[in-house]
Amino acid sequence: MPHQANKSGSSAVAQLRQWMLILLGFALITSSTPASAHFLLNLNVRIFHVEHSADGTTIYLRLPLPYLLADKVGTNEASGVLPAPAPYSHNALEEGRLVHFVDFRQFYADPQGLGAIAESALQLESGDQRLNGLVTDVRLYAVGSEPDFATLQEAQVAFSLDEQQLRGGYVQTVSQTSNPQQYVGDTVIDIRLHYLRIARGESYRLASFLNPNLPDQEKTANLILDYRDGKTQVFRSSGLLNEPIQISHSTSSAMATFIHEGVVHILAGLDHVLFVLCLIIGAASLSALMWRVTGFTVGHSVTLSAGFFGLVPSGAWFVPLVETGIALSIIYAAWMAISTRRKRNSSASGSLQRSERWIVVGTCGLGLLHGLGFSFVLHEILKVDAPNIWQSLLAFNVGVELGQALIILAIWPLLLLIRNRRESLEHSLCTGIAFSCSAIALFWTLDRSYQFVTALTT
Repeated sequence: MPHQANKSGSSAVAQLRQWMLILLGFALITSSTPASAHFLLNLNVRIFHVEHSADGTTIYLRLPLPYLLADKVGTNEASGVLPAPAPYSHNALEEGRLVHFVDFRQFYADPQGLGAIAESALQLESGDQRLNGLVTDVRLYAVGSEPDFATLQEAQVAFSLDEQQLRGGYVQTVSQTSNPQQYVGDTVIDIRLHYLRIARGESYRLASFLNPNLPDQEKTANLILDYRDGKTQVFRSSGLLNEPIQISHSTSSAMATFIHEGVVHILAGLDHVLFVLCLIIGAASLSALMWRVTGFTVGHSVTLSAGFFGLVPSGAWFVPLVETGIALSIIYAAWMAISTRRKRNSSASGSLQRSERWIVVGTCGLGLLHGLGFSFVLHEILKVDAPNIWQSLLAFNVGVELGQALIILAIWPLLLLIRNRRESLEHSLCTGIAFSCSAIALFWTLDRSYQFVTALTT
């Protein structure tokens, strides 16, 4: 019977190892993210300034132009024939690749028509009524030359600048008499819409039916700033806004959107999940785990604020450097988990306590790296002079902590259950997890190091 039990245990361990290899292979296939994994949100940002006044409700909207046009390009009906261009654009072949340029002649002939595409897809509901908007102004800018748009005042100024002021160096815009080759993908559009006044104190719903079928469009960062009675509330949502977001003049409701985004950010970021997983499998007790997570929290809270306010290098090399460091931090956390497990089997209690203190210090240092990753996500979404900046930062940070807590609540009880039933199986499982996390992180390290070197040499 003992021999049979050992054989059964060995079979279980063998099956576990097979499953870990399958998991590792799947993770390597699905996790080949670029070095800018934390920064994908910055590629797709939409900003809504919603101003309520006695004259009505005005929305100042900024978004990338492809959101309006990408799904309106025709299909190829014959080989070698260019598809029908989307409105306000024309197509061309560039080294055999189809590209799309802004048709400025069409735009200057009917700029409101381009704004109408956005208005027709934007749903503003008050009560049971959908409000119809009037397009009052439309502006186009090359990416990087657009005026500031972080506050209501900046949005108002952006629409008050005339052609001469724009050409005077504040931004680079396009003359009506020229027809430059401006890529649609390198263009930002600002639209001002006017609606009937929403009753004072009444909440409303905002949604968008745009679906341009763009890569990573589900990571679109939507920032809605509501201005009413001299107060500002900032709301945050990811994705296409197909599901309406409820906008009220409630501070708790506004903060809840940032808390939600913080949770989503850590749960959707595989590198964050793997790091926290390594902290879990290396902890001997729940109290030790909480000290480790606390150290991580202290570290990333410091650099989250520092990175957000621009107190870090701004060179192109810094992003892949931070991402490479985050990948290396997973390898270190996995090694630390295996090392502490061995010490628990061979060391005295005092030695373990000293080791645990150094581990907490180490996780604090690693948190500094991860905090930079969090901060860069927020930096393009929230500008330093955006309203209620500390409220939004705090809420996002709380969401990150809740995301970590959810990972712990999902994994720790399961490991504890396995440990109580068969400690050897729990040890094999944790070892397999540590090696799998290390292998994935090593793959990331090589990929991100290459991108870091490329950024340095270009």
